[in-house]
Amino acid sequence: MLKDVSVTFDMGKTNLIIGESGSGKTVLMKCMVGLLETDSGKVIYDGRIFSDNDLTNGSISSDERKNIRRDIGMMFQGGALFDSLTAEENVMFPLSMFTEMTAEEKMERVNVCLNRVNLDHANKLYPAELSGGMQKRVAIARAIAMQPKYLFCDEPNSGLDPKTAIIIDNLIHEITHEYNMTTIINTHDMNSVMEIGDKIVFIHDAQKWWEGTNDEILKVENKELNDFIFAAKHLKKLREKPQ
Repeated sequence: MLKDVSVTFDMGKTNLIIGESGSGKTVLMKCMVGLLETDSGKVIYDGRIFSDNDLTNGSISSDERKNIRRDIGMMFQGGALFDSLTAEENVMFPLSMFTEMTAEEKMERVNVCLNRVNLDHANKLYPAELSGGMQKRVAIARAIAMQPKYLFCDEPNSGLDPKTAIIIDNLIHEITHEYNMTTIINTHDMNSVMEIGDKIVFIHDAQKWWEGTNDEILKVENKELNDFIFAAKHLKKLREKPQ
């Protein structure tokens, strides 16, 4: 359970949420995208109330929530592609679900998105025919298909080798600035923090423990944050050590 977490994320920036497993960062993200309801407090998008614990006051209509949801893109941990659909069909899925675009318009948008993630040759391939990095890129293409204002990424580098993880980081960072999205990323990866973290929020014991920039994070005297950074760096070295 989160404890009175209050955060404002920066528009047009990559905002990273870091913390140990079980610290509450995934719960925070699920509350923000509406997968979990808050017991108290509000989730607000640019002045628009998306979630309010007091839903009996009539301040939020289902249509209002639906409109905000259309502005949200989500990249799930592991990519979460539909195995029975091709890359093209995976990217088209939200367009078919939430828009009234013609088949030609949807196909044009799919091609734009796949081209943007450098997968214009992969339309007819199934997830099983794609590498882990390619699956993540298809997931990014699907997440931006609706041209969202807000992009949420849950552990986008999980299961990737260091080189591919850097490619995915850079792609997310480029797309964020290119489309002026507000991107929020859950991660354990300190390389992501240092390379693309415009704003960092550290969650510890279900509380917001620290927030700042990647320039500030290594200069902070905060035991819990410093312990997390040390542990994350040590784990990264162990994973990269030749077997």
